[in-house]
Order: sequence, then structure tokens, then C-alpha cells
Amino acid sequence: MRSRSNLKTAVFLPALALAVFGLVRPGEVRAQGITLGKYENDFLSIGVGGRALGMGSAYTAVANDVTAGYWNPAGLARIKYPEIMLMHDQRYADAVSFNYGAGAMPLSKDETVGLSVIVLSVSGIPNTQLAGVDANGNPLPPTDNYTGGLSRLNYGKITFFNATDVALIGSYAKRSGDNFSYGANVKFIRRSIGSTYGTGIGFDVGALYTPFVNFNLGADLQNATTTVVAWTTGTTELAPPTLATGASYRLPIGPVKVTPAVDLLFNADNMGASSTVHLGPLSADVRAGAEVSYKDVIAIRAGYNEVKQFTVGAGIRLPKLEIDYSFARFAYSGSLGDTHRISLELVLEDGN
Repeated sequence: MRSRSNLKTAVFLPALALAVFGLVRPGEVRAQGITLGKYENDFLSIGVGGRALGMGSAYTAVANDVTAGYWNPAGLARIKYPEIMLMHDQRYADAVSFNYGAGAMPLSKDETVGLSVIVLSVSGIPNTQLAGVDANGNPLPPTDNYTGGLSRLNYGKITFFNATDVALIGSYAKRSGDNFSYGANVKFIRRSIGSTYGTGIGFDVGALYTPFVNFNLGADLQNATTTVVAWTTGTTELAPPTLATGASYRLPIGPVKVTPAVDLLFNADNMGASSTVHLGPLSADVRAGAEVSYKDVIAIRAGYNEVKQFTVGAGIRLPKLEIDYSFARFAYSGSLGDTHRISLELVLEDGN
């Protein structure tokens, strides 16, 4: 049996995780109609790959590996061999589990296809609707129907449920000449909260251009046609388009290569003061980062992302295997803890 203090923790952390990741917003899941904008499908904004996350997610113009299916599908056209990646992330004192797996395969020297899977889950979410009591200890009606004062909770009446978000992303990329590539994603989304679930579909398009050696420009239009998720409750959630633009330059200095990168993100999702710049429903944010590598074997990274986190990371490249690590600390972490991400990338090269 759970102790009272453990129950308080069980109530607080999963509920906070739900609020932060936008899995539940009061009234939205139950309401009839359409919701638009802020935090819709926010689990798709967490980011993938230890390298990219260590650079503050400034990866739109850098993406040249299997994670390009997430950051900018056009970058998939630049891989030479089949690649597979796995990543695991536990955050908010282990209340949230985030898993990512992806694979990409060149069809020819100019075309590549990829498949990515993202799964975010929160378990042990408290349902307190039938656990409220008034000042005299009398049970209160379910919180859906009660507007009076809540004195305290009867912890013995709390039940628990789970929430899971899943995205399956299919990617296609094509190189057009030596300096330009383009790509597109189709995203299938399945979200569940207890016995309630929603399904949806969305599309991304991206481009990558190298105007001169070692300098890249990238653009990725996410939710290009607005991503739609329809819930069994009758609610339809719409995620508006987001445009990520980026630039990167790889500067070789003997055996060392320095790669600074910057992204600009433009949204129409009512982020308001939580964004760097905003005007009405429109907002803009900056992501910046850098990587310093030695002989393309070891690397250190640092960055700053759009949720105002400083990030650091490191990586090592072995024959056919790359291991990357990134670290981020939440600005007001308290009991939420830090975030450690580790990704493993397998490159199925021919020969050695």
C-alpha cells in the first residue's frame, strides 16, 4: 500500500508532467468542438538524437543523419549508408518516459526513405474526481459537476491511469544536383489518456541548400497543412504550421572541425510571452549551438534552445557506431531533476 507521502508525490509529478507536455488541458479533452494552437501535439517538439539536443536543437541546417527524418527530411538525402538510431529519455524525476527509434535507407545515390517512431508515456496519473471531501469529511460530487470549495482529498479514493502519445513518421528525400535536396514527412499520430484516445495525420516539407563548401541553409515547414487529431470525445485538435529555418558552417582547423549553427522558429500557436518575440498569435524563437570535433571521432557540444535551456553534450564515433550524450537542466527544476539523453546510432557501412 502506498504511504501518504508517496501518494502526494504520485499525484504531483505525473500531473505536472501532463501540464508541461500538453497531454491534458482542463476542459479541452472533454469539450465538444475544435481547439487550435498552443501545446497541441507538444510531445513532437521534445527533440531527438544526442548530437542535435547537445547543440541546443539548432539542427535544421546540420541534419545529415537518420534523425533528419525528424529535424529536416531533406537531410536524409545526404546519408550514404543505411542508418539506425535508438534514444531513451527519462525526465521529471522519471515521471515521463520518452523513446525514439528510426531507420533510413538510401534507394540510390539521390533518394532516401526513412521511418521514425516516437513514444512518450506517463504512468500512474491520479484521477481525483471522486476523491474530494468537504471541511466535514463528507464526499463531494465528481469535480466535473461541482463548483464549490474543495477542502482536501481522500487519498484512499484516488485511482490511477496512463497516458501515451505515439507518432509514426514516414520520410522521403531526394537530392537535386550537388547542392540542393528536398524531402517530406507523413506523420500518423495516436494519443491516449485513460480510455480516451485520438488519432491524426500531418505533413512536413523540408529543404537543404549548400551555397558554398561547408555552409548550409535549411528550412523545415512542420504541420504544413495543419496537423489534425480527432478524439473519441468529439474534440478535434489542430496544430498550426511551424517554420524552422537554420544556417550552419563547418570550419576545419587542422584535425579539428568547429560547427556553429543557429535556427529561427516561426509559429502561429499563441505562445505569447513564453516565446522570445511575439505579436498576437505569431511568435519567433531562437536556437543556437556549436560542435567541436577532433578527427571526426570525438566531439563536445553546447547550445541554447527555445525553451530557455542551456545544453551540453559529447559524442564518440566508433567503426559503424556513434554514441551521443546530452544534458539539460530545467530553469526551475526543483524536484523535477535534470534531463540526460543518450542515443546510439548504427551505420551499416560496407567494408571495414
